[in-house]
Amino acid sequence: MKLNPLLTVLSAAAIGFFIGVSFPVQITPKVFPLSFGDGNCTFGGSYILGRLSTAFRNSTSTVEGTPVLQPNATSEKVVALAKPKGAERLPPNIIVRESDLHMRRLWGHPREDTPTRKYLLVLTVGYSDKVNVNATVHKFSENFDVLLFHYDGRTTEWDEFEWSKEAIHVSARKQAKWWYAKRFLHPSIVAPYEYIFIWDQDLGTETFDAEEYIKIVKKHGLEISQPGMDITRGVKTYDVNVRRNDTEIHTSTSVGKCSEDVHKRPCSAFVEVNAPVFTREAWSCVWHMIQSDLVHGWGLDWNFWRCVDEPEEQIGIVDTQYVAHHRGFTLGNPGNETVDGSRRKVRLRASAEFGMFKARLNNADKLQAAALLAQSGAATPTQS
Repeated sequence: MKLNPLLTVLSAAAIGFFIGVSFPVQITPKVFPLSFGDGNCTFGGSYILGRLSTAFRNSTSTVEGTPVLQPNATSEKVVALAKPKGAERLPPNIIVRESDLHMRRLWGHPREDTPTRKYLLVLTVGYSDKVNVNATVHKFSENFDVLLFHYDGRTTEWDEFEWSKEAIHVSARKQAKWWYAKRFLHPSIVAPYEYIFIWDQDLGTETFDAEEYIKIVKKHGLEISQPGMDITRGVKTYDVNVRRNDTEIHTSTSVGKCSEDVHKRPCSAFVEVNAPVFTREAWSCVWHMIQSDLVHGWGLDWNFWRCVDEPEEQIGIVDTQYVAHHRGFTLGNPGNETVDGSRRKVRLRASAEFGMFKARLNNADKLQAAALLAQSGAATPTQS
């Protein structure tokens, strides 16, 4: 018997409706809200998700700020992490938050460029120190990118050294190391480097090997460190930083005034500003502590402990890899001490900055304590 086509369609529709009512299924995907642009965009949400979904499925990027799909979710969930300030108008997958100090070719494919080095050596130099600086750089392997801050304006002369042709040169006349560091070593720029060496130019490195040094700081979990100071060949500032002959590393001293209390600074958890070595995590904290107007950095070393979890375990001196600090304080012009720029006047400013830095930290600590106390009080219910 030939069935009526109209009756066949109606029967199928009735059967489908009955099954749908009997076995309901939720098919609406759960989508987290996304923020794109400045609010003037006229694209609908479904259009945006449709355009992005293909890119997300084909991407393995985990760059912070990039929307990702949750692979184990029962339905697709698109999560958009916060974009950095200034990048709100950009599509998330084009945002790059970090960079490096590694030079690249102007030709060829970017993927074929030499990779960024694992570590970074930073030296503040004048051309008169070229012999010592050259000797220092040769103590660091090809795993290091090299950055020179030039305080005398002389840069091209350094090309007599082959390594200088691959180094980064930043020139600003008559500035101090921490002035450069605040402006050119932002955490987002040095993020690829596991360790950052920020050294003076007058260190004697005859007995130093950078690769061996890194093995030791990794072994002992030092977040902030320095090589021991050999006072038979150079000067000392603090007893805690003097090299010992009987240990691989040390983190405190009981010599001199430290015999009364080895747990106070500079008796423990103390590294000088002349040869510090930071993990990138520790440097990110220290960079934020540097004051833009206090160019000498005096007082920073007394507060490095703030940038690690366990100061007396994570800040230390490496004794088996040691250096000598040859000259001590060298900033400013020797000679007439009454003129601006003289060594005496430069040292007076450095000393004054030390006091200013201590006052700022003291006030900041008080404000933070008051805020935490107020927050704690607000969270505690009052008893009637």
